[in-house]
Amino acid sequence: MIYAGIYIHIPFCNVKCMYCDFYSISDKNSDIPDFIKALTYEIEHCSIDTSKWIFDTIFIGGGTPSLIKENHMEKILSCMHKKFNLTQVKELTIEVNPGEAPKDRLKAFHQMGINRLSMGVQSFQPELLKFLTRMHGRDEIFETYDNIRWAGFQNVNCDLIYSIPGQTKKMWEDDLKSIINLDPEHISAYTLTAEKGTELFSLISEGQIKMPRNSQIGSWFTRTHEVLLKNGYSGYEISNFSKERFECMHNLHYWNIEPYLAFGPSAHGFDGIFRWNNARSLKTYMELIMAGKSPISTREKLASMDKTNEIIGFGMRMLKGINLKNLPTTHLEKCKVNFEIIMEKYPNCIERKAKNYSFTNKGLLFADQIIPDLLI
Repeated sequence: MIYAGIYIHIPFCNVKCMYCDFYSISDKNSDIPDFIKALTYEIEHCSIDTSKWIFDTIFIGGGTPSLIKENHMEKILSCMHKKFNLTQVKELTIEVNPGEAPKDRLKAFHQMGINRLSMGVQSFQPELLKFLTRMHGRDEIFETYDNIRWAGFQNVNCDLIYSIPGQTKKMWEDDLKSIINLDPEHISAYTLTAEKGTELFSLISEGQIKMPRNSQIGSWFTRTHEVLLKNGYSGYEISNFSKERFECMHNLHYWNIEPYLAFGPSAHGFDGIFRWNNARSLKTYMELIMAGKSPISTREKLASMDKTNEIIGFGMRMLKGINLKNLPTTHLEKCKVNFEIIMEKYPNCIERKAKNYSFTNKGLLFADQIIPDLLI
């Protein structure tokens, strides 16, 4: 049997954040009931053979899925329970934004079996939240977090972003202190990345704003690991930290190259052999489904070399690193040689213990630079 996950993409947002490249729409006139109808139709007509899979995680992301009303969420979950055997699901996550998750709705979600919340805090600094086009402030963060706990959730992740233009060391120290005081079970701390097609990318390209220096980002990265480790959070992936036994199980499916189904516009899935992407546009996605057609826009078989590179690329982002015995044998010797070359190119950045390779603390600082060189 193979452990697997399910991802559901809910594309609706109140406002499109200037840095976000996930597919979302902020059209208040979008017909959510029709979307729910299309989504449940896609789930019901899934033809992938999952008879040897054990589903242990579900992740409902977006967008802002907590904008979906209780009756619609119940339809989605009910549909999945009818289609798949979900008796072994241990982690069912939904994303929420501060100020956009009514107290009673959170309670209803918990009663439906959702047992993990991921809250997009991003920052506690009003000026940085404004820059990021976030709608909430500090008060909404604390209020929503209190409501999450009141609703019964005992597994909470909080997202933070650093290396924001205008951010100071003092601001980041304050954000770390504030998030630790909240005491969530899991913290994701990401560097702000300018993805092509976002407003942030355009502003940088036009020279209207400048990103912090690499040396500054590296200093914050190191400080983040130090502070969170000191306060009971173990880093298990470059940007992810958790208390003991609270790692995000669903993300581990991605990083371990394990299968997961995916439903909704722009959602991408993997069955162990093929990767596929759904149509990115909500309009196209719904039109295809209502016409009785598959919403899949691309589907490709994962070649042996691609799988090798994915194992290396995702695996080296985890602090435990990778064991060469997990690589396809056809590329094993080439990978061994390449790792030795890269270890010489980047001294003291990669540690080798028997057949296991992982980044040192120094190596973590340069991971984004080193990982592409490790690929074959």
